[in-house]
This record gives sequence, C-alpha cells and structure tokens, in this order.
Amino acid sequence: MKFTGKKLASATLIGMLSIPAFSAEFITIGTGGVTGTYYPTGGAICRLVNQYKKDTKIRCSVESTGGSVYNVNTIKNQELDFGIVQSDIVYQASKGEGAFQGAAIPKLKAVMAIYPELLTLVTRKDANINSLMDVKGKRINLGNPGSGNEATALALFEESGIKKSDLKFAGALKASEMPDALRDNKIDGYFYMVGHPTANIKDASTSVNVKITPIEGANVDSLIKKYPYFAKANVPGGLYTGNDEPVPTFGVKAVLVTSDDVSVNAVYTVVKAILENFDEFKQLHPAYSEITKESLLEGLSAPLHEGAKKYFQEAGLLQ
Repeated sequence: MKFTGKKLASATLIGMLSIPAFSAEFITIGTGGVTGTYYPTGGAICRLVNQYKKDTKIRCSVESTGGSVYNVNTIKNQELDFGIVQSDIVYQASKGEGAFQGAAIPKLKAVMAIYPELLTLVTRKDANINSLMDVKGKRINLGNPGSGNEATALALFEESGIKKSDLKFAGALKASEMPDALRDNKIDGYFYMVGHPTANIKDASTSVNVKITPIEGANVDSLIKKYPYFAKANVPGGLYTGNDEPVPTFGVKAVLVTSDDVSVNAVYTVVKAILENFDEFKQLHPAYSEITKESLLEGLSAPLHEGAKKYFQEAGLLQ
C-alpha cells in the first residue's frame, strides 16, 4: 500500500516506538464537508474499525474532502484508501462517463451502499423559488468543483433545459459554506445531495426562513429513466424549521468505495466491523434509521471488492 505523507508520518512514529513498521495497516476514508453526512459516516465507520485495532492491526482515520469526484480521483491516485461517493458518480467512474468521460477507472470497487441521499434544493423563502424552473435569474449555489452536488445539479439542468448562464449567479461554494451564504443573503438557494437530517440544513433553517423546494416533473421522470441509479423519494417533513410536509425530489445511494490496490484484509475488516455491530452503527446517525443489512448490497454501481464479497458471503447475504 502506498503511504501518503500522513501514513508515512504514522509509520515513522510507530518505528520510533520500537514497533515494527509493518505491524499495522493504516487506512483513510475520504468523506465531504464537516457539516454534511459523509464526514460523520466516515467517523462512524472508523470508530467501529478501531474498536478491533489490537486484533486486526488495522488503523482507520477520516478526512474531510471536496466530495464524490474528488474521492474517486484520490482513490485512483492511491492517496486515499476508501471514499464515500454518490452511486451516480461511482457509475460514471466505472463506465468512463460524465465527469470521467473517456477515463474509466476499472480498479474502482464497491464496498457497500450505506444510505439514500437526496438532491435537496434549499432556498430563502423571500426568493420565491417554488419549483426548479424558478431558479432562472436567481443566485444558486451548484456545489464546489469535484462534488456530487455539482455533477447531479448540472445533469438535472441539462435534462430540464436550464443553463448555468440562466442563473444570475452560479455559486461554487463548499457544502460547509452554503448555510452562511444563504443567511447573509449572498445566494438565494443551494443544491445539496445529502442524507437527512443534516446539520447543514438545520443550521440554515434556524438562522433564516428557508423552503425545501420540490424537484419533480417530466424532466425528473426522464432523468430517472435515462439513469437507473436515480430514484424518486421525499425529504421527510418536520426535520427542518418551517418545513413540516414531505417534499418530493430524487436521489442516489451513498456508497463506500475502494480500489483493487487496497488489501482484501483491510476491506474485509471494514465490512465485518460494520456488520457485526450493525445495530450500534444504525444508532450513530439518523440517516441510517431505515437501512438493513440487505440494503447494503442495493444500489451498487461498481463491482464488489473481493474483501467485501468474502464477508458478505460468510454472513449469508451474498451467494
């Protein structure tokens, strides 16, 4: 396994403590912004993995990153071992489409599909954005370059006949910057592909009157028909101040991915730590409340890593 600077420093520290440098395997999970759902998900996984570090010799750490596309590219470059990625971005990377046009990554492998995440359009109520088409002439944050937010929002725009130039301002803020920008009236709304509830939108809804704007219609129907990794869903009502009713939209799965370069033992250990502590894992974030062991294998858009396959077979979840 290739050592990044952090891993090399960790190995050096171990050597200083007179422990053989290869007695432990260090793995890092790339996530997203700290106020989203990816970051606490990475932390939850590492927490379970590290409970067994004396026996497994696997040490897990988490990094906040730019999101899905960034995570795939850094896994490809062996700078991260695992990453949490939208299932549509996993599909594109595996097939050489979208953000990875003509540059498929055959080494990219799925570990498990964790939870559903929904494209959410968070707007200021005083901006009067009541449907997707109302974003024209408004200041809308699409997401930072390399994020699943941006990639999915632009796919929706293309299917809906909306151009970035139709917006008064097309923002590229990171997820963690969006609530403050909305509160300070620097933007009228933002797209966020995320599991619910999320601290990001809670923060926004407690500081300014926000509306979760519906994303529905023939354009969404055709997008889902074209890309089968998308599915309709509702943002539940009552999660955010002033938004008491369910709001229709669509979404994907948040998928834990890795590379063929990562050892079977490391991937097996991660899957085993989650599955053998599944009830505890489900309590670590509200977004996991509806997931099942079986759903971890639904919505995958890249082949399973051999380490994941090995444990799922042992657990009787995979033939």
